[in-house]
Amino acid sequence: MKKIEAVIKNSKLDDVKDALHTIGIQGMTVTEVKGFGRQKGQVEVYRGTEYEVAFLPKIKIEVVVPDSMTDRVITTVIEKAKTGSIGDGKIFIYSLDDVIRIRTGEKGEGAI
Repeated sequence: MKKIEAVIKNSKLDDVKDALHTIGIQGMTVTEVKGFGRQKGQVEVYRGTEYEVAFLPKIKIEVVVPDSMTDRVITTVIEKAKTGSIGDGKIFIYSLDDVIRIRTGEKGEGAI
């Protein structure tokens, strides 16, 4: 099993969510986060004064999938989140030893 975390632009959340649902992803965790990468934030102007926004708002999506779904999920996220601009985001993949559904005690892929 794999845990896939994708940090994407806020405007792409609905597209990614809908596409993941279409390929069979039944659940996900979505968190509003802030951060920066190579773009190092951005400069904005408010009432004629420039100020630097060091941490940009992003969305983090977390899904846990069987190994067989990993490539399909990654491809789907890339297709739907990509704009071709700086700040499109990153995808992180982690291996999981086990998953346990608290309500029933199910373990492994059955708990996903």
